Amino acid sequence: MDSNILNHLPGVLLPWFYKEKRDLPWRQDKDPYHVWLSEIMLQQTRVEAVKGYYTRFLGALPTIAELANADDELLHKLWEGLGYYSRVRNLKKAAQTVMDIHAGSFPNTYDSIRSLPGIGPYTAGAIASICYDLPTPAVDGNVLRVISRICNEDTPIDSPAYKKSVQQRLAAIYPNRAGDFTQALMELGATLCGPNRAPQCKACPCASFCKAHAAGTAARLPVKSPKKAKKDEEKTVFILSCDGFYALQKRPDKGLLAGLWEFPNVPGRLDMASGLETVKLWGLTPRQPLRQVERQHIFTHIRWQLQGLYLEVAEKNDAFVWLSADEIRQQAALPTAFRQFWEEIDHV
Repeated sequence: MDSNILNHLPGVLLPWFYKEKRDLPWRQDKDPYHVWLSEIMLQQTRVEAVKGYYTRFLGALPTIAELANADDELLHKLWEGLGYYSRVRNLKKAAQTVMDIHAGSFPNTYDSIRSLPGIGPYTAGAIASICYDLPTPAVDGNVLRVISRICNEDTPIDSPAYKKSVQQRLAAIYPNRAGDFTQALMELGATLCGPNRAPQCKACPCASFCKAHAAGTAARLPVKSPKKAKKDEEKTVFILSCDGFYALQKRPDKGLLAGLWEFPNVPGRLDMASGLETVKLWGLTPRQPLRQVERQHIFTHIRWQLQGLYLEVAEKNDAFVWLSADEIRQQAALPTAFRQFWEEIDHV
């Protein structure tokens, strides 16, 4: 591995960043709450998708104190559709820790930031460098892609050893403007050297010393380890309506999509006839089958194959919580796996 080549990075990336950086809402200041929230939201999520969520979240909970005291239903509703809901639960836990342990002031060292719930090495490095100008690299997939190309390295970037190596090599060359340098690396990895598209080497400030560009290998990098096959699970989802109200239930407090709302569902794939019998077992009287649809939802390690049955029933019962359309839109956080059925409700 050639670490000397990385010495060129600060001198070319910082001027490029000051000229080309995108105008993003979380770059308006260096408030650690704002940077922290944006970094958590951006995990596994596109920038364009996060912008609206970020603004809405801060509008509802503008301070760490308000986040620490927020009702879980409000948190889940603010996060609805972003996925990976453990992120927002950990946000609240970390906010409570800041209030209880740090007297309401966000900690200002890497180790103290890293100790907060839900904050890993990448997020801690980003906050410490961007907010406090500490030389703490924030190494994510974007940064790993940039370094693997500049150094023309074919070690799988999801290897823990490779990630540790990149962190160490970057820490050795961090400039005084640490926060700007962190953001410059992020920016390059998200734009010109971005994922799932050809690298834009002609416009890249690093092209003159990038080894992969010189060797013609940039488009083949980075290398990743083969992904494990996802486990398929079949479920039948019931969208039950009664006089303008819809049946919902809460998921368990632990596990996948913990504590969120869902439409009633059972394992396996049922046709409409079997679905009607299931509804009767719940103590309900089916009045009119409306339609059935097939959908899919993919988690990190699991793929749900979903059969959705839309049914009218003659009465409500106590087996479920029955909410109006307005109540669902305003109060009930439906994860995307189930929200996709709700979004089609007007078409039934």
